[in-house]
Amino acid sequence: MAHDSGTRTLISHAQLRRGRGKAIYWTLVAVVVVGFTLVFLGPLYWMVTGALKSGQEIAQTPPSLFPQDPQWQNYADAWNNLALAKLLFNTFYYAAGAVLFQLVLDTAAAYAMSKLRPIFGNAILAMMLATLMIPAMVLIVPQYVTVIDLPILHINLLDSPFAIWLPLVANAFNIFLLKRFFDSIPEDLMAAALIDGATALRTLWSVVLPMSRPILGVVSIFAVTAVWKDFLWPKLVMPSPETRTVSVGIYAFAGGTPMNVVIAASVIAAIPTVIIFLIFQRNIMSGLTTGSLKG
Repeated sequence: MAHDSGTRTLISHAQLRRGRGKAIYWTLVAVVVVGFTLVFLGPLYWMVTGALKSGQEIAQTPPSLFPQDPQWQNYADAWNNLALAKLLFNTFYYAAGAVLFQLVLDTAAAYAMSKLRPIFGNAILAMMLATLMIPAMVLIVPQYVTVIDLPILHINLLDSPFAIWLPLVANAFNIFLLKRFFDSIPEDLMAAALIDGATALRTLWSVVLPMSRPILGVVSIFAVTAVWKDFLWPKLVMPSPETRTVSVGIYAFAGGTPMNVVIAASVIAAIPTVIIFLIFQRNIMSGLTTGSLKG
């Protein structure tokens, strides 16, 4: 009898069909799923419920599991007192610029190394990947010195969106992801475009990019979340209250604001990224897996 090796699993189907084995298996699955769910959703639940508590309730020990008297006004106070509309607009603006710059420049770099194959391309890629081993904190000082006095042009970029956009362009991980995806595009398509008289740029625009929507979506999500969650760098390069990101703005107001209002502001600030992930989670998974498959 032919045996399908593709159906082999850690636990055989015969063991799963037995009463005891089946019970143990599903018990372990339930424990693992519930455990990981609590670990990941626990902080979110505390944040959402904490925003509905009064100042006295949120400070009590041990903390209450449910708000005794939900204070929905906390969200309105957070929106008005912390000027969240301005902070969210600034962050959206910086995130949109980061997406645009990364899609254009990182895609061009990955396409060149994957399909154009320049001299020393592998060595350049290796050096770029080596930068992933450098802790981000080590780069803060040289990046800040560069921002306050841009070489050659001698321009101060403090309070300029380019202070956030330009460092994000040099993202070796995104370039590597894009290159791996471009490597999986069949060479026959590239040769057919070349025979039809398409230039390298035309091939990128008409052949490569339409096939690369999943990975471009992944890079876009990474760019948005990088801007949204970053705190130290925007705090250094955006000192003016008018140019702050949402994370820096919440921190700046936290000193003289009740904790429950600060938590409500954090909930509002987290909503856009959660919505983006829920909408594009399928694209994220397909983009991360498609580039690893060839043939």
